[in-house]
Amino acid sequence: MIGLARRRVPRAAMETLSDSAITTAQGVVGDYRGKAKPDGRVTRRQVSLLRREDWTLAEAELACALPWTHRRANLFVEGLDLPRVAGTIVAIGDVRLAVSGECDPCRRMDEQHPGLWPALVPDWRGGYLMTVIAGGHVRLGDAVRTL
Repeated sequence: MIGLARRRVPRAAMETLSDSAITTAQGVVGDYRGKAKPDGRVTRRQVSLLRREDWTLAEAELACALPWTHRRANLFVEGLDLPRVAGTIVAIGDVRLAVSGECDPCRRMDEQHPGLWPALVPDWRGGYLMTVIAGGHVRLGDAVRTL
């Protein structure tokens, strides 16, 4: 894992972290998107993951380098061969995440940088939505793998 971030409220700037707990009740602790509903149900987007390889393709299309946090994802990983299939399990130490679907980019991406939204549309470049199956503590440099 090469990046970890959260945002405490909608439309806030991303706060980068060196480590964090990830829980079934909160996703990345302190991130507003990962919280379970009052009735205990979780959203499809407890945690979002962006692969460096996909981000690099978007940057190439835009012909510029951008901070990965412009995507507003929680986890930034490199070298992970992740199928575009719901139900795929990702492990980071004791943490287990299940892919729940594609993290479709929205037009807010163009507020971050003109043209970013369409550059993230193809082939899941915008990332992966995940639910937390098992929580734990993660830190930059942790190995990330599929199970």
